[in-house]
Amino acid sequence: MNDRELFARFWQDEAPRFRRVLEALPEDQLDFRPHERSRSARELAWTIADVTSLLAKFLGTGEAHWELHAPPASLEGIVSAYERASQAVAQELAKADDGRWDGWTGRLLAQGELVWEAPFREMAWGYLFDLIHHRGQLSVYIRPMGGRVPAIYGPSGDFPTA
Repeated sequence: MNDRELFARFWQDEAPRFRRVLEALPEDQLDFRPHERSRSARELAWTIADVTSLLAKFLGTGEAHWELHAPPASLEGIVSAYERASQAVAQELAKADDGRWDGWTGRLLAQGELVWEAPFREMAWGYLFDLIHHRGQLSVYIRPMGGRVPAIYGPSGDFPTA
C-alpha cells in the first residue's frame, strides 16, 4: 500500500467518524461556546464541513480557495454540506493518481492570498489532521451541551460498548 492508498483508506475510516460527531450535537445548543474566545459549536461544525469541501477541491485541482462563509442556520444544513463534501473527497480520491500525489505542489489561498504551499501529499495529510483536530475540539463540547459523545476510535463514556 502506498501513501495515496493509505490516505484513501484513512479517509474511508474517518469520514463516518466526522459525521457521528456532527450528528451528536444538540440542535438547540449550536451557539454553545465553552469560553468567550472559543468558536461556537455551530462555527466548529461548519469548519469541519468547510475544510472537507476545501480538501475535495484541493484533491481535484491541487489548489483550494478558502472564503469566509456564514454557517447554515440548522444542524441539518451543516451535516448535509459535510456529507456532500465527504462524498466529493471520496470521488476525488478514486480519481487520484500517484503522479499527482508524488509530483504536484499544492496551494491554499485564503481570501485570495497564498497561505500555504507544500508538496501535494503533505497538504492532503495536513487537511486531514486539521479536520481531526477540529473534530476533537467539537467532541469536548458535546457533553456540556447536553449531548452524548459518540464513539470515535473506540467506546466513549456515553457509548461504552461501541
